[in-house]
Amino acid sequence: MVDIVTAYNRGHFATLLDSMFEDRKNVFIDLLRWDLPVIDGRLEVDQFDDDYAVYLLISDPAQNHMGSMRLLPTDRAHILGDIFPFLCTEEIPKGHEAMEITRLCLCPGLPALVRLQIRNRLISGMVDYALLHSIKTFTGVVTERFFSQVLAMGWRCEPLELPQMVNGTTIVAFRIDIDFNTPHLLDEAGIYVPGEIQSSLEKERQRMEQKNAE
Repeated sequence: MVDIVTAYNRGHFATLLDSMFEDRKNVFIDLLRWDLPVIDGRLEVDQFDDDYAVYLLISDPAQNHMGSMRLLPTDRAHILGDIFPFLCTEEIPKGHEAMEITRLCLCPGLPALVRLQIRNRLISGMVDYALLHSIKTFTGVVTERFFSQVLAMGWRCEPLELPQMVNGTTIVAFRIDIDFNTPHLLDEAGIYVPGEIQSSLEKERQRMEQKNAE
């Protein structure tokens, strides 16, 4: 199950979020050498980890982070619009029907096959989340090498401009168009895992009913 974490239920996921921020530090700072802020020497947290961020999280039974991604609304500050606007010469896709994909993070200690399975579940959950919330477009900024993987997933995806070299790394901005055919396209590529979000929403509904009954 992919848990959906927002400002409204973050208190229930404090331990898991800490585990996620630790893995983000291990992956993006220690491994990939990105220049990012660190809290307490162990947590990678930036200015976009605010109440508007939506997290998709997968954990083990002990609430250890296995994989995650962050979705940002594009009608306010976000990475493409505020840090890398030069990666898009046309108008940047934004608005209440567009969200930005950021910080896809897989626990580095997991076997390669498990990491692939976690990635596919996160991608599937992200698409289900979009369909449930009338999100029609995802944007993102990735390395040129990873962009080839994004394209290979089978959905309707295109670069927003030619790749550019930034701080020694070639990066590219992209858009993904989402509709009710997207799960089928991902399924044809062997990626889509159905039902990841529905079980999370049911779990949250039960939690809210319990809270209201107290």
